[in-house]
Amino acid sequence: MRPILRYNPTSMVSARLRGLAPWAAAALVLVYACAPYGPEPPAPPPPPVASTPPAVPLTQEGVASWYGPGFHGKKTTSGTVYDQYAMTAAHQTLPLGSNVRVTNLANGKSVTVLINDRGPFAKGRIIDLSYAAAQQVDMIGPGTAPVRVDVLDTGGQQLTAIPDHLNYTLQVGAFSDLDKARELKAQLESRYDRPVVIEPHESFYRVRLGTFIGADEARAYAARLSREGLPVVLVEVWPKVAEPLVTEE
Repeated sequence: MRPILRYNPTSMVSARLRGLAPWAAAALVLVYACAPYGPEPPAPPPPPVASTPPAVPLTQEGVASWYGPGFHGKKTTSGTVYDQYAMTAAHQTLPLGSNVRVTNLANGKSVTVLINDRGPFAKGRIIDLSYAAAQQVDMIGPGTAPVRVDVLDTGGQQLTAIPDHLNYTLQVGAFSDLDKARELKAQLESRYDRPVVIEPHESFYRVRLGTFIGADEARAYAARLSREGLPVVLVEVWPKVAEPLVTEE
C-alpha cells in the first residue's frame, strides 16, 4: 500500500512494499547486506515539525478511508512508527510533515492530522486517516466518508497547489569521501542511461540517479538496480531544492 520513499531534502524510508512484486520488494530490502559500493545511505531523521502556511489556500475534496490494526507498530513512509491512536494520516502527494484539517462532509465533524505516510492508493480516495482520527469524525463504521482537506501548513515546502503526482530520483549511495562518490557516479554513468548527480548533505555526499515521473517508473528502475546488487532508495523530488549539486571540475 505504501512504497519505499525518502523525503527530500530529508529522505523518508517506508517498510510498506505492497506496490512491488514480492521478488522486487525482497531485493530492495536485502540489497543493503551485499552492496559493494560502501556504507548504506544514512538513516533519515523524522519529518520536521513545521508551521509554514501554504502560499495560497489549498483545499481538496474527495473520499477518505482509514487504516489501523494491520499497520499499527509498523514504520510509515516518514520513518516513524505508525500509531493508530495518534492523529496522523497518509496522503499521496502532500509533503510529509505537513498538517491538514479533515472535515467529514456528511456530518460536519473535523480533525487536524499530521501527514506522515503515503497513500491511499485505492482509486478515488484522497486521504487515509488513522484509527483515532477516523473516530473523531465518525467514519469507523462506514469505512469511508466524503471529506474536505484544508492544508494548514506544508511541512516547510512552498506550494501553490496540491501536486497531482510526485517525481522521484534513486539514491544509490552516500559517502563521507567525495572521491568515492565521484567514483560511483562515473561507474553508474558508464552503465545506465540516466543522469547521475552528487548532492551534499551535512557530512555526506549522496549519489542519485535519474528523475522519474511517478512511483511506478521509479520502482521498476529501482528493482533493476537492486538485482545488480546496488543499494537503492526512492527519493521524492520537490520543485525547490535546498541543497546544491556538486559540479565536476
